[in-house]
Amino acid sequence: MKAPRVTLDQWRTLQAVVDHGGFAQAANALHRSQSSVSYTVGRMQEQLGVPLLRIDGRKAVLTEAGAVLLRRSRQLVKQASQLEDLAQHMEQGWEAEVRLVVDAAYPNARLVRALSAFMPQSRGCRVRLREEVLSGVEEVLLDGSADLAISGFNIPGYLGTEMSAVEFVAVAHPEHPLHRMNRELTFQDLESQLQVVIRDSGRQQPRDVGWLGSEHRWTVGSLATAASFVGSGLGFAWLPRHIIERELRDGVLKPLPLDQGGTRHPVFHLYASKEKPLGPATQILVQWLRTFDTAPLDAPFPIPAQP
Repeated sequence: MKAPRVTLDQWRTLQAVVDHGGFAQAANALHRSQSSVSYTVGRMQEQLGVPLLRIDGRKAVLTEAGAVLLRRSRQLVKQASQLEDLAQHMEQGWEAEVRLVVDAAYPNARLVRALSAFMPQSRGCRVRLREEVLSGVEEVLLDGSADLAISGFNIPGYLGTEMSAVEFVAVAHPEHPLHRMNRELTFQDLESQLQVVIRDSGRQQPRDVGWLGSEHRWTVGSLATAASFVGSGLGFAWLPRHIIERELRDGVLKPLPLDQGGTRHPVFHLYASKEKPLGPATQILVQWLRTFDTAPLDAPFPIPAQP
């Protein structure tokens, strides 16, 4: 790759000439001599082979090419400043990245609110968000691929911060044979029907959470796919209420009238990696995750004040 002929300082100088209305004004703003500013811009034009400024009376005015290049250079200079700021923050212990793994059943709306609040305070720290199912969250945390994890399981050896519970509802299409029984349903009624379950993304010890043991089982890869199958009349399933709220409202899905176990309320926990202490950016993200964990799912998405 060919090295650039024009430096960031030269682009900053051109910006100052345009923004402050002339060479003398730019020299005052940059605390340099006017001759130095004039030389810098003149040298730029020689290096680029394109006229950037023309003199209109006593004022330097951008050429058409100069306007295009100046506009592009502003983003370049801004990114360079952000890069320098990030390097300074990293020197002070600020993380370049936070890796967050979340069980797919945890409400996305809460994550969006927390990440929206975190962004203005992130100082360039990126968030790498990963979704897993059931024991997949635990495996990612244990192998060191995550700094934070939100799981519906108690992970042995870790002290998690208790979060909210997620309601799972046993549902089927309104015309499903289970609903046509027109009575309270038992465990035996379910055993004879097709159950749709979500595949555990963990590989070491996958779990069949919620499966009743019947051979009439279809396993799918996501909660959205399960909701689509069950909404089409294919079997029944326990699904998070927040994911199927619209289908319940529109009558596409209907809760099963079970005599017991029609709803489940697993409590989720927030875990931190043992591999390293939490950095300042991760601690701020933890605060926002906990703050918005209890917020109503249909609440607006304002950017809150800094904690």
